[in-house]
Amino acid sequence: MPFATVNGIRLAYERSGAGKPVVLIMGTGGGGSAWTVHQVPALNRAGYEAITFDTRGIPPSDVPAGKYALADLAGDVTGLIEALGVGPCSLVGTSLGAMVASEVAATRPELVTCCVLMAMRGRSDATRRALSAADRAMTAASVELPREYEAVAAALQMLSPATLNDDTAAAGWLDIFMYSSGRKVSSGQADIDFTADRHAVLRTIKAPCRVIAFTDDLICPPHLCAEASEAIPDCDFTEIAACGHLGYLERPEETNRAIIDFLDKY
Repeated sequence: MPFATVNGIRLAYERSGAGKPVVLIMGTGGGGSAWTVHQVPALNRAGYEAITFDTRGIPPSDVPAGKYALADLAGDVTGLIEALGVGPCSLVGTSLGAMVASEVAATRPELVTCCVLMAMRGRSDATRRALSAADRAMTAASVELPREYEAVAAALQMLSPATLNDDTAAAGWLDIFMYSSGRKVSSGQADIDFTADRHAVLRTIKAPCRVIAFTDDLICPPHLCAEASEAIPDCDFTEIAACGHLGYLERPEETNRAIIDFLDKY
């Protein structure tokens, strides 16, 4: 896996396919390889070059000490685009990755053709603020939960009832969460503030955008995604049913279609 040195750190990245470049930005604690299961092959078939990478704090990229800010991750993306010479390009992000993409679009518009922002909110409501506060309290207390509990809790937060109530599908997902439980998000990523109201920043974005919401998403519910889309001047909104926060993995065909249909316009 090649590395690019940006902002004094090394980022591991991969490129595949040929055509207009698309940089994919993963959410909190996720590696770039998560895109390679469904999104990268679909983008390649559609005639795009897909560029995935591990954000700072996710090995084999560097894990610098200290707290990270949204601006740090956005700066890493701009540095990667410049290092690879692929700007202007399209950005696709999910959750934290969508927030990063929107920050890049707002601060470095010359590098961005368009953005697909999945599971993104521009503010937090009472429930999401409480969830963020609970996560920070768990991190601060260095609580070690049993892996079995972590796996079930993650499944309940990240997946749709349509998946959870399907014995075969649920069993497969629980195995995945069990395998990945115990892997801690870097303390730097865990400190990023997800509760700030970013609507003022979203209003400055000039690139065309599409916000994709997942109907059963508990982390970024559709009503908050819709608010974010309304704040962005040139933005449309689409909602994919029967999936949760990991909708791009639960309903990949529908998600890929929504991504590629939008990219094809630009």
